[in-house]
Amino acid sequence: MTVLDPLAARYAGPRTGSVPPEIPPEPDGIVRAMPVILRLERPPAARTPVLEAAARAALALCLDPRAEPDGEWHEAVAAWVGARIRKIARRARGAHWAAVQELPGVTVDVDGAQARALLPGPVDGDPAAGGAVDPRAADRPLPKIADRLQIGGTDLPDDAPGPPPSGVPVIWVNGALGMTVGKAAAQVGHASMLDAAARGLDAVPPYAVRTVGAARWAELCRAAEHGEAVAVRDAGFTEVAPGTITAITTPG
Repeated sequence: MTVLDPLAARYAGPRTGSVPPEIPPEPDGIVRAMPVILRLERPPAARTPVLEAAARAALALCLDPRAEPDGEWHEAVAAWVGARIRKIARRARGAHWAAVQELPGVTVDVDGAQARALLPGPVDGDPAAGGAVDPRAADRPLPKIADRLQIGGTDLPDDAPGPPPSGVPVIWVNGALGMTVGKAAAQVGHASMLDAAARGLDAVPPYAVRTVGAARWAELCRAAEHGEAVAVRDAGFTEVAPGTITAITTPG
């Protein structure tokens, strides 16, 4: 059992159409999100490894021993997974990236591209000025350092990573949507979590990420409808309409 078990019941299995699963509002009325910090130096890493790092980092935090029932992160992660698994992508470089490493979270490196998933928390409010972040507090607001980082105005061009390696799960991104790197990072983070929940994973696979066109995307959607792949249906808060399928994961 992992902290992701509620997602398996909510998302796994065949599903037709573009209607997202029903998710009840947060029982305590607190909107929570996981910050995913992308390291974008000058010049930045290529888009694909950045997204692969983001996908693995989001899942790595959820499967970290500290997120298990007796772990110091469990309360915060469980409260977030029990509602909408919102993610907020940010960018950082230099001293800001170094500062982010001091916050509770997990950093993943893929071919020199790095992303750090931080402990989820409420998106509104400020932590106590100058106080240490208490990782046990599910209602602790996101740290000021992370909240001040930005993602708007920055994007990474499409690259040409070639075919994905054989034998690894692949997160396929809907290229027709033209998502920014921040939006795509959140979606591949959703994808890795839903795939792990559906397959009962307790370790992070080396997910590959690839962007595909219309013909391949239609095939993937059919696979998801038959329960052969795991689809991400976005809530539609930014960039895409509610229920849009943004990413689909196939097993290795």
